[in-house]
Amino acid sequence: MLLFFDIGTGELILILLVVFVVMGPKKLPEVARTMGKTINELKRASAGFKNEINKEVQRLDRETRFNDFLQQKATQDEPVTKEGETVSTKTSSKPLENSDPEPEQETGRVERKG
Repeated sequence: MLLFFDIGTGELILILLVVFVVMGPKKLPEVARTMGKTINELKRASAGFKNEINKEVQRLDRETRFNDFLQQKATQDEPVTKEGETVSTKTSSKPLENSDPEPEQETGRVERKG
């Protein structure tokens, strides 16, 4: 964190010396503890924000890849004629010749066997 503010060793010693003179030796441990807790809370909060942003980016990336996949799949499923026109690939809805309904389907009842 100190690298973020670009504080050198000499500057850090000067800041600590000023804090020691202003706060006094009796108050210094309490101030240091409070500053430590505050820094830890800030780190936790920034990590939480970072995690939320990463989750959202990953979700958007998954949606984009899924949409690309669906587009690619749709273009592969449609055959193209020589003139560039698409041909419908729908199948006819004729019933199968040997598709007699079973007896329980006709009556709507199911019979139990012994």
